[in-house]
Amino acid sequence: MSMFFSDLSIQQQHQTDVLTTVLRRGLPTSQGSVQKETDGQRKLTIIGQALTPYQVSQTLAALEDIFVPSQLALHPFHNKYGDSVVMCFGDMQSSDKAHIANTLEQVSTRFHVDIGFTDATPSLNQAGLLVMDMDSTVIAIECIDEIAKLAGVGDEVAAVTEKAMRGEIAFNESLHHRVACLQGIPLDHLQQIRDAIPIMPGIQTLISVLKHHGWKIAIASGGFTYFADHLKLRLGLDAAVSNTLVVENGVLTGEVQGEIVNADVKARTVNTLANEWGIPLSQTIAMGDGANDLVMMAASALGVACHGKPVVNKKADVALRYGGLHALLYFLA
Repeated sequence: MSMFFSDLSIQQQHQTDVLTTVLRRGLPTSQGSVQKETDGQRKLTIIGQALTPYQVSQTLAALEDIFVPSQLALHPFHNKYGDSVVMCFGDMQSSDKAHIANTLEQVSTRFHVDIGFTDATPSLNQAGLLVMDMDSTVIAIECIDEIAKLAGVGDEVAAVTEKAMRGEIAFNESLHHRVACLQGIPLDHLQQIRDAIPIMPGIQTLISVLKHHGWKIAIASGGFTYFADHLKLRLGLDAAVSNTLVVENGVLTGEVQGEIVNADVKARTVNTLANEWGIPLSQTIAMGDGANDLVMMAASALGVACHGKPVVNKKADVALRYGGLHALLYFLA
């Protein structure tokens, strides 16, 4: 037991030894075995770079009115992908979702950690389905904003994008408005963006591990096929659903072809793909950053905010505020 946090960072003298705190509470610890949530118990997962015992003990203290822990354990992936990951099993003392979300945000910000409560999450060891948003989730940009910059209307389009992601205006309306601003842009401009597209850290690890365990992975994006189809091939994804820009004589017309991939279509994609591949909804995950991702998150067994807008962080089942996309793996059963 004295070795429980031995591979975490060296404690400073003023830091509280979390084992002392644990023992005072009569809280058992574990190095090798992992308890599953049982009898209504919840799992609290704390993720960070070189976590200290002080951070863990103070996190638990900050959550005292919400959560009573009964067992601590290091996650099986602790340090495997460069993160310290601590699990704590126990009982919830509050059902006030707004209070829980606000407290988690405060703790996450204070210690620069990703933290979340889960129960009955999808199992990594069973085949499942992950559906991800593209812009600001799989990639670290909003493609439409980058196109607009090249057209000299970057500020106007970015402002509309931000309002749409916060849920302040309807997505269909916002997309039509933004795409209209792109009329006359040569298709070559899109290639410039695609050639230098920044992939979000951790995505390769996430895909590799999930694929190893038989998972299907897809993009459902309000962005564009020009980028989504490219990422499907580049990352080895199983499907990509997105909007098609109309191109005539090598330039954008400012129009979108066919049904717009909005929040409802994203949610429908989760159900359609799960049915097509024979995957139970209990084994589905949706990940995104904007308000138009909340419907597909609600349709999935686990909704994950990825560096999301405040409204998304608060409504998602768990929120990744700081870590790479691979941190999703730490919340699976």
